[in-house]
Amino acid sequence: MVSAQQPAPRATSAALLISTALILSGCSMFSKKDDGSGDPAVAVQTGKPAFTLEVQAPEEVHELLEKHLELKRFQYQPDLQRRELTRLLGATDANVRDLLGTLGYFSPTVTVEVKETPDAKEAPRQVTVNVEPGPETLIKQSEVRFSGVSADAPDGLAQREAIQRGWPLKTGERFTQSAWSGAKSGGLKELQARRYPTARIDTSLADVDADTNEAKVSVTYDPGAAYTFGPLVIDGTERYDAVGLARIARLPEGQVYDQSVMLDTQQRLVSSGYFDSVFLTLADTPQAAPGDSEQKVDDARAAQGSEVTSPVTAKVREAKLQKWVFGVGISTDTGPRLSVDHIHNRVPGLGWRAVSKIQLDRKNPLISTQLTALPGEDYWRNFVGAKFEREPVGDFDVNSAQLRAGRTKSEEHIDRTYYLQYDWAKTQGAGAPPASSSLLANYGWTGRYFDNVLSPRSGYGFAWEAGLGTTLTPQRTPFTRLTGRWLTLMAIGKLDEETQRRSRLQLRAWGGAITAKKDADLPMTLMFLAGGDNSIRGYGYQSIGAKTNNGKVIGGRYLAAGSVEWQRPISIRGNTQDFEQAVFVDAGAVGDDANKLYARVGVGTGIRWRSPVGPLQADIAYGLQEQQLRLHLRLGFTF
Repeated sequence: MVSAQQPAPRATSAALLISTALILSGCSMFSKKDDGSGDPAVAVQTGKPAFTLEVQAPEEVHELLEKHLELKRFQYQPDLQRRELTRLLGATDANVRDLLGTLGYFSPTVTVEVKETPDAKEAPRQVTVNVEPGPETLIKQSEVRFSGVSADAPDGLAQREAIQRGWPLKTGERFTQSAWSGAKSGGLKELQARRYPTARIDTSLADVDADTNEAKVSVTYDPGAAYTFGPLVIDGTERYDAVGLARIARLPEGQVYDQSVMLDTQQRLVSSGYFDSVFLTLADTPQAAPGDSEQKVDDARAAQGSEVTSPVTAKVREAKLQKWVFGVGISTDTGPRLSVDHIHNRVPGLGWRAVSKIQLDRKNPLISTQLTALPGEDYWRNFVGAKFEREPVGDFDVNSAQLRAGRTKSEEHIDRTYYLQYDWAKTQGAGAPPASSSLLANYGWTGRYFDNVLSPRSGYGFAWEAGLGTTLTPQRTPFTRLTGRWLTLMAIGKLDEETQRRSRLQLRAWGGAITAKKDADLPMTLMFLAGGDNSIRGYGYQSIGAKTNNGKVIGGRYLAAGSVEWQRPISIRGNTQDFEQAVFVDAGAVGDDANKLYARVGVGTGIRWRSPVGPLQADIAYGLQEQQLRLHLRLGFTF
């Protein structure tokens, strides 16, 4: 017992020492205050400053000097000696010249004045820095060259010429260090983004003549070998079929290397649900191991030759076999909701992936499941699904069931689907049509050509579906169903050089038509409605439809709608923000007679924010016919 207690005094002493150190450090923090500069890194002690500092310079350089002048760091040094101040003042000239050189001023006139002010309340000394930046340096000569094994390769000629044409440092323009650095790295990124992933800067030179205020700039890029994609190798799979998952990735084997294609392939693997993380690399690119010299890496690059077909390695971490996802949300269309999703990545005995969902929603409760196979050798995937839900349809509520089975194929930009669908629907409410069911054979085609899958800023998409079917109850009547939608994003206006953003015009159009006998009873889930967040804003969710004999809104056989929206970056005091403003006009009509459609129009404005999971949209819209303001919220982009 005694021996066990002997270390206690040493432990207590250590604790006291640590406590004392923490208290002293805390006291030192409280003994400092903000200097009012707005920079949290500058904490100053109480008391008078060692000197006051005034910078007299033209507006174009004043802010840079005020922010980065070395003298400012020592302004509040309480024990600054005269000898140390003299040394700092002597170094100010070189400091100013270095700073102005980044803006292209290499012949400044700098004078530093010190005035003793012992009776002043602010400080005992006043330091004034006068700066005349002199003439700006202009670019006299600007060259972009290429070297190495691919310098004259015909396959990359268009890419090299595009870099030379787009080189931002033109003769006669002002030279700045930031522009020079940006131009060099920009050209390198263009090479590395396509065809030449191992490109590097061979030589670069900015020769500035301070006497003539002229600069000669040149850069030589070594593109290295031209790469094409080899087969995709998935590293890290144990539970799942690597061959089938490689087909989901759809890496275009034999195509010229493209960084955006690599990112899209990686995104498809991540979105498949089979992996928690995915990292893609070219297997045959020279890599520097610890201790390797740059010369060794250069020798490896040279040994490759001018063309390389490299396998792509996907290092993955598999997702769990089963997963439960609980969600809580709210929508301006349907109100609050609670959802439970269950995912099984390999259903026993079948090997398909099953995604099941239960949604508790005041207006739209549902239960659904869909099973999807991995792609076969022809890249087609089989699927089956079922859904049971209750949803508002105009002024009625509809209980429905849907069964679907078919095949789907996804390519780089195009998705194709064909399936057989059974629908049953029972409409509730006074004057509601009778319960009905149908069988429909459908084919769908979707093309997406956007610059970004999650949050596009340009591009277009087009989709259509065509179906042929028959009602089963209460009578058998053949019918056809056709739908289509289109979206385009067009950049307009001047490009913001700092953020590379500009205004956009978004145009949408969508519609549908069902042809059948006038007295045919079709399932209400096949009919068309409009209004809500993703439709005609300014109107309630699915509140625009056809009219029954007693004047109630119900689904119609024809739909025609469109939207025009202008989106522009928001700038405050010249600084472009992450938010955008939108102004829009939506219009559309639903009815049972294509010749008697009555248009509803909504106008409004909103805010857009590009979040990591897609655009967040908040809109206030006014329905001209309904004469009511509505708030619409939406997260994410889907087409």
